[in-house]
Amino acid sequence: MQINEITEIIIGCAYKVHNLLGSGFLEKVYENALIIELEEAGLRVKQQYPISVYYKEQQVGDYFADLVVENLVIIELKAIEKLAKAHEVQLVHYLTATDIDNGLLINFSSSVEVKRKYRQYKPKKRIV
Repeated sequence: MQINEITEIIIGCAYKVHNLLGSGFLEKVYENALIIELEEAGLRVKQQYPISVYYKEQQVGDYFADLVVENLVIIELKAIEKLAKAHEVQLVHYLTATDIDNGLLINFSSSVEVKRKYRQYKPKKRIV
């Protein structure tokens, strides 16, 4: 399965969850519900995936990504009114620490908000 197909499935599953649950629940509720949808879609999901941060070959920190799908996409979930730049930066740091190239920041607020992030900068293609 290609990365674009995987992210398309993930985003579709997020909308299914939001359509059934609506807004107002805690992040953990959406996380657990999204796992159910992703697994029903045939994707492998790891929850609360541990991430270690190294500096000069010494471990200096530990974090947990909400979800890792197919070992190719990190998903950081939020259930807040509005995303901040710091949430995007957090996801990019997770990508850098894991060498996973693709991430999705998904916010379950009054509607679903999705931001894609990449470990390496990918300029948008020009339309000629």
